[in-house]
Amino acid sequence: MSPDEARAIVADALHQVAPEIDIEAVERDADFRDTVELDSLDFLNFVEILSERTGRRIEEDDYPDLATFDSCVKFLSR
Repeated sequence: MSPDEARAIVADALHQVAPEIDIEAVERDADFRDTVELDSLDFLNFVEILSERTGRRIEEDDYPDLATFDSCVKFLSR
């Protein structure tokens, strides 16, 4: 998957989990749980959406790689 495709998937997943946020205002290297105020359930929903959209199994061990917008893009682009 290209980085551009990954960015679009991450932005869409964030919008689904937290529709009130301005995706463009999200700092690309800031932790989602702090800046977007995702609680544990929101984060799990976010991970599930990423998994469904990419067809990729995401394990709990991968969660640290999904902490920021940029780290999600990097993870999905591998």
